[in-house]
Amino acid sequence: MKSGYSYVKETFEKHEKAFQTPQWYRGIQYRKGKSIERVENPTNLPRARTLGYKAKQGYIVVRSRIRKGGAHKIRPKQGRKPRALGVSKYTTGKNLQWIAEERAQRKYPNMQVLNSYKVYADGKNWYYEVIMVDPNHPVIQSDPKINWITEAQHKKRVTRGLTSAGKRARGLHKKGWGSEKTRPSIGANQGRGK
Repeated sequence: MKSGYSYVKETFEKHEKAFQTPQWYRGIQYRKGKSIERVENPTNLPRARTLGYKAKQGYIVVRSRIRKGGAHKIRPKQGRKPRALGVSKYTTGKNLQWIAEERAQRKYPNMQVLNSYKVYADGKNWYYEVIMVDPNHPVIQSDPKINWITEAQHKKRVTRGLTSAGKRARGLHKKGWGSEKTRPSIGANQGRGK
């Protein structure tokens, strides 16, 4: 016998975008909304619970929208070699999920980003739900499972690439052979071994 969570999980794994499916209606609602918007409950509850969300005081969920694709650079008006135009195939050093988390952090400066996950995508945008925690809330401070986030070294952790998306962009999800120069960080490893 399957749990209720497993049915919710299956609906997100199917990626149904056909006419008048729940995902189809969700996309319409998301496009009408703001780029950063607080939501009452997580859309994908099993995923949110896996990433540390709890339905208690001090936790909020924010939906963040970010455009797809690489850096949208304006084509130079003066003559160039085609290879020197610097228009296409330019990307940021961060992944878009990390940028979406940072934008949510700027909107809610008193909160800390715990984690995030993708909820929807269309032709133009990615939509992520960002789990945020209030480190000054007494419920968070008294919970031994999450009160590590109240410590000073976790301030603005998303801007320093300490969330899962940030670590992935910095290459820290890989260990061992081939990843020798990613730790302690790519910048700190420059010039080592000379």
